[in-house]
Amino acid sequence: MLADNYAMLARFNAWANKSIYKAAEDLGEAKIRAQHPAAYFGSILGTLNHLLVVDYMWFPRLEGVSRTDLKLNQTLHENFDDLRAAREAEDARIIERVDAIDEAKLATDCTFKDSKGNSWTLPVWQILSTVFNHQTHHRGQVHALIKASGAEPPALDIPVYLRSLK
Repeated sequence: MLADNYAMLARFNAWANKSIYKAAEDLGEAKIRAQHPAAYFGSILGTLNHLLVVDYMWFPRLEGVSRTDLKLNQTLHENFDDLRAAREAEDARIIERVDAIDEAKLATDCTFKDSKGNSWTLPVWQILSTVFNHQTHHRGQVHALIKASGAEPPALDIPVYLRSLK
């Protein structure tokens, strides 16, 4: 049952990312790049890059690979369309990876190194919870930046997603 929940969250995550990218695109290039003092990663573009970087860190950890070559504030893609394409590809990989995780795998421990080189051990289910919580946290920041830029951001609640499936 927990595996089914994470499978749903992987699909919700992809849907929410698609929704937030569409809203950001509608703002235009200047507002996507505009610096905001309250933004942890400087701008909408910076925050969306951060989300992709962190997914590139977390999911290899589940396969025994620690990506210490990446930096949390790294800009992977300056071009918004390239960033969106990378995001969509990663979301498809996330769905595929999460669909392959069963209840037994969720309970197993995963040892990895964080971005500072510290060693950690967490069960897979806690890692997935962290990943999806992290996405929601920073998408919320982008949501606020879209609103601050003068546009109406999309509703990103799970019930809205579930209704969209009907």
